[in-house]
Amino acid sequence: MRRTLDAWQALLGKELRTEARTMRSLPAMVLFAVTTFIIFRYGLDRTQLSGSLAGGVLWTTLLFASILGINRIFVSELEEGGFDSFRLAPVASNVFFAAKAAALFIYLTVLELIVVPVFALFFLPDWAALLPLIPVLLIANLGISLLGTLISSMAVNSTSRDLLVPLILLPLIVPLMIAATGASAPLFDASGPVFDGFGGWLMVMGLYDGVFLLVGYAVFDFLLED
Repeated sequence: MRRTLDAWQALLGKELRTEARTMRSLPAMVLFAVTTFIIFRYGLDRTQLSGSLAGGVLWTTLLFASILGINRIFVSELEEGGFDSFRLAPVASNVFFAAKAAALFIYLTVLELIVVPVFALFFLPDWAALLPLIPVLLIANLGISLLGTLISSMAVNSTSRDLLVPLILLPLIVPLMIAATGASAPLFDASGPVFDGFGGWLMVMGLYDGVFLLVGYAVFDFLLED
């Protein structure tokens, strides 16, 4: 158990150091999200959004920004022979999956720390919804990270990975996005945050995360071998 935890920490630390050195994912994700909010701001010609429209704008932007990070999460292993090195290490492949998913989770969290206040500045009359929005963001981040890591591992060896990732990811992520928007929309009510059905949507999101956690645990070893 101790060796597994040490291996996970080493892999996660390597991933974060690589991103800090190369900045291959986060700057592009942030730039994409902020630019998209600007487009929505002037395209819709609205200074305030509420309800499902606000939730839709937020989650559409975060989802497509996350695809940029998902596309790149295994590129360093492909370019530097990291897959071969990991196969030779006496560590279960699930540790690799957990480290990559944790790194992607951290990228998404950092992204949201930067761009969700920008969203609030552009579209929300007050920021009362941001505090209850935190658990929605975190649970959604976990689901996106688990599913994104699985799909990226399948697509990384393809020359068309930039096309394959969104083609596979988007249909599978729909239930999570419906639940995230459903949980967020009442928080953006024009009269202030409303919590009707909030707990139920969180449970749906948690169930989705649990399903893909189990799927990742079951199949990642085969994906790594392929």
